[in-house]
Amino acid sequence: MSAGCGAPAGGAPVTDAGNQAIVQGKVIRDGAPVAVGYARLLNAGGDFVAEVPLGDDGGFRFFAAPGDWTLRVLAPGGITADRGVSAATGEISDLEVSV
Repeated sequence: MSAGCGAPAGGAPVTDAGNQAIVQGKVIRDGAPVAVGYARLLNAGGDFVAEVPLGDDGGFRFFAAPGDWTLRVLAPGGITADRGVSAATGEISDLEVSV
């Protein structure tokens, strides 16, 4: 059993976008993965839509609606970072977020 939101750390595994719009990536600090924290997806209005805990490799993954999003990283020690990303059907949008 996991604490927090209940989503699998890093997001659900995926090998092909198919008919989905996927936003995924890794969070890095000083060249190493940030394994403790959360990735949030915010809509164009800045409203919270989804959250996943970061995986051991700093990874995260969202199945999003097509459009423009903000990815927000929250980690211990006051670490925060926002990155804009566009999601499109049938594509995987990969991000590397350095904090």
